[in-house]
Amino acid sequence: MARAIWTGVITFGLVSVPVGLFTATQDHTVHFHQLQRGTSDRIRNRRVNERTGEEVDAGDIVKGYEAGDGEYVVVQPGELDEIAPGRSRTLEITDFVDLDRIEPVYFGRTYYLAPRGKEYLRVYELLRSALAETGKAGVATFVMRNRQYLTALRAEDRVLVLQTLHWADEVRDPVEELPELPSDRAGRGKELDMALRLVDALSADWEPDRYHDTYQEKVRELVRAKAGGEEVAVADEAPRATNVVDLMEVLCGSLEQAKGRSGKRTPPETGSTDDKETASGPASPGRKRTASGPASPGRGQPTAKSAGADGKRSSAAAPRKKANAPSRRTPPTREELRELSKAELYQRATEQDIAGRSKMSREQLVDALSGARGRRRKTTAA
Repeated sequence: MARAIWTGVITFGLVSVPVGLFTATQDHTVHFHQLQRGTSDRIRNRRVNERTGEEVDAGDIVKGYEAGDGEYVVVQPGELDEIAPGRSRTLEITDFVDLDRIEPVYFGRTYYLAPRGKEYLRVYELLRSALAETGKAGVATFVMRNRQYLTALRAEDRVLVLQTLHWADEVRDPVEELPELPSDRAGRGKELDMALRLVDALSADWEPDRYHDTYQEKVRELVRAKAGGEEVAVADEAPRATNVVDLMEVLCGSLEQAKGRSGKRTPPETGSTDDKETASGPASPGRKRTASGPASPGRGQPTAKSAGADGKRSSAAAPRKKANAPSRRTPPTREELRELSKAELYQRATEQDIAGRSKMSREQLVDALSGARGRRRKTTAA
């Protein structure tokens, strides 16, 4: 059974529960020993005095902060503990925030929290259930091994999970740090439409067991092959960067490959076979678009063509609207929006120019589009 790497008390308001902190993940990396070339002699790291070259015992090593040229302020471990009385054993929740509002770049390591005793199960489960019901995360700080951590407590099935967070001044600004970034977002067009269709074709449920560390598997194969005197297969070279001139051709090939792999069929686009677009604009991924406007958000619903008396669809039953005529269809409800893929929601958010859509989760896109629907209703009523 695992041992707690830290013990303390979670506090929220006046409520407190003693807990232990446990590592949630384990390393499966293949580890090598250092050897002197041509021998089986192990290489060891030793702590030595820089001036004398003599080895120093761990008990004689203290922490020092360089205050000037060659001058150090020595700090004893006990002094570090004294400046954080109580707090080194307290995990204090100061705020509850929406979990999906925390940007992924802030997340660090993952730990499990467990109650320290059966008598604390009820309070522990109370906090876990409250976080699960609200979709909130408890933002808390605590001190471990002479370091303060910013953390987010979230609810999983039967357990509280603690995620360490980076402090705001530890997260770099990509605009300032990276040498090249696009100056403009990709506009609406055939390339973006094809890319959205490709994302939709490759979409799947999150199943972590499907994914494996193939590099570590290759490392183990390399060790076994060398131990048995066998030849080692060399990996393929990395693919070449896609030429912008060939982008559309590569996207089409990728889409065909994705359909063949997953068995999905992406609905064809209406209109000319040359540009795959209609007079009303590019087709939305995974749905047909007619000359009278985009298809209804409900999947599998009929198009503008109506059924005749014999049960067959007749294109003459409903007159075709002009390409530029405004659509009078009812805006999708929240339930209908939930049926759409994230790529389709993003496309609609792009069409409505919803700010911040690129950073939104699927649920946030639904919220934003629902809000836009309400604004359109007010405008129509006015």
